[in-house]
Amino acid sequence: MTEVRKQLFVGGAWADAADGATLPVDDPATGEIIAHVADAGPKDARLAEEAAVRAQPDWARTAPRARGEILRRAHDLIVEQTGDLARLMTSEMGKPLAEARAEAAYAAEFFRWFSEEAVRVDGGYGLLPDGRTRMLLSRRPVGPCLLITPWNFPLAMATRKIGPAVAAGCTMILKPAPQTPLSALALAGILHEAGLPDGVLNVVPTSRAQEVCEPLLRGGRIRKLSFTGSTAVGRLLLAQCADTVVRTSMELGGNAPFIVFDDADLDAAVDGAMIAKMRNMGEACTAANRFFVHRSVAGEFGRRLAERMGALEVGPGTRDGVDVGPLIDAAGRAKVEELVADAVERGARVLTGGRTPDGPGCFYPPTVLTDVAPGSRLLQTEIFGPVAAILTFDDEDEVLRRANDTPWGLVGYVFTQGLDRGLRVSEGLETGMVGLNTGLVSNPAAPFGGVKQSGLGREGGRAGIGEFLEYQYVAVPVG
Repeated sequence: MTEVRKQLFVGGAWADAADGATLPVDDPATGEIIAHVADAGPKDARLAEEAAVRAQPDWARTAPRARGEILRRAHDLIVEQTGDLARLMTSEMGKPLAEARAEAAYAAEFFRWFSEEAVRVDGGYGLLPDGRTRMLLSRRPVGPCLLITPWNFPLAMATRKIGPAVAAGCTMILKPAPQTPLSALALAGILHEAGLPDGVLNVVPTSRAQEVCEPLLRGGRIRKLSFTGSTAVGRLLLAQCADTVVRTSMELGGNAPFIVFDDADLDAAVDGAMIAKMRNMGEACTAANRFFVHRSVAGEFGRRLAERMGALEVGPGTRDGVDVGPLIDAAGRAKVEELVADAVERGARVLTGGRTPDGPGCFYPPTVLTDVAPGSRLLQTEIFGPVAAILTFDDEDEVLRRANDTPWGLVGYVFTQGLDRGLRVSEGLETGMVGLNTGLVSNPAAPFGGVKQSGLGREGGRAGIGEFLEYQYVAVPVG
């Protein structure tokens, strides 16, 4: 892979910000600046919007097979460049190289999946109840889209949005998180190399999100917003979309319960907990937040989990043998520190971790807490760090009530060897997704998303492309 460009990508060309502004990109393992990237302003947003609007008619008419082939070529390029992309992600957001390589594979799979969905967009034909009118149904691209991605999975969250938009025939403006613009710019180069026409994808890194995004959402030419991020920001964006009734997909915050029943296979439950808690250092909306463990097995589960988490190697993601990289920035680490301190003050016991190491970088050790009091703040917010908070329960009805006692509903995890109980509890959880005896739910072929304040719509699977398509119905009287 050639050197990643540090400019905006608008209308198929690389350019500096109109006002010459740049934003720094830090390595969270050292705190050092590793790059300066063009920092888009309102004028750059207008240029990106014009490019997307201008490209939309021709792109919508492009053959589905041609759109799919572009995605397939981009998939192959990501696979070929996995090593370079992994090092890029590790440098700008800190995850260990092994996890970064896994993310590159996950990101590529979205392009492969949606390359196959591009040719499967269907419609319909039918006879209406009056007996003389035929109904023709077709599906067409919703139009130019604004895609806003987070920093925790900078490559995969971009492909999860770009893939269905390309397959559906939509043009796009991608605004990556200011902490991790390099992965998005590398992806723009890959799609350009794969043959994506000029103006179909425009990438505008910015530290001025409100100045860039709000005029786009209120202007009437952007017809779709796909956002992954916090619930608080999602609410603001929904309000901005209201004026022009912009179609929205929202993948927002989570507060995932992880339920371990007395009949669970504890080895499997601990394995699942390690995945659900420690993937991406716990900086994931799907991360297990609240561990509800049956009282009869809570002690043993806590001991095993603390042993596993305490054995993880913490350090820079580029170093061999490291399992846990730094958190994204000092503010993210400070939040975790405060949540743990609050829980301990309320009586929680620390089984492992709980102390911030000395030295540079935003590191925090894997931490297991038990005897966590119900009012602890870490039970009421996303921790977004490597902290497992264990609570006990006695019966099924109780744990379902407590698990659902949250405004969020993205994902839940259930461990039990009873099929009836597993299905009953899964159906009782107020979440968009459930991992039953598994700590991993994300898959490009499955619809990803939540209920309540965890979001609207779905990404991935057949549902993913539907978010970028509108129905048109044509009535045809016959005879």
